[in-house]
Amino acid sequence: MNKIILKKDDVVVVINGKDKGKTGKILKVFPEKRRAIVEKANFIKEFIRRDQSKNIQGGVMEKEAPIHISNLKLYCSECGQGVRVKIKKLEDGSKIRVCNKCEGALEK
Repeated sequence: MNKIILKKDDVVVVINGKDKGKTGKILKVFPEKRRAIVEKANFIKEFIRRDQSKNIQGGVMEKEAPIHISNLKLYCSECGQGVRVKIKKLEDGSKIRVCNKCEGALEK
């Protein structure tokens, strides 16, 4: 298995599935399952039971569900689209993620 390149707070594009083309920020990454939760993408309905002791009103709530990372691409602001990423070593020994098309740095 390859190492996961995506991190929390990265902006990604969904490239496959019912939310294809949507962009959003990664809220949480699950590396052991190779999945990530993306803001405003892959909504599911969760049914909440009413509980009077905790003062919770029942109903239907929508929330984001995890998406497999193979269906996500990192968003490059210079290219304006989802791109593949390569890792580049700098002179001081640190590593940064770089866009494969425009060679622009994707780190903040």
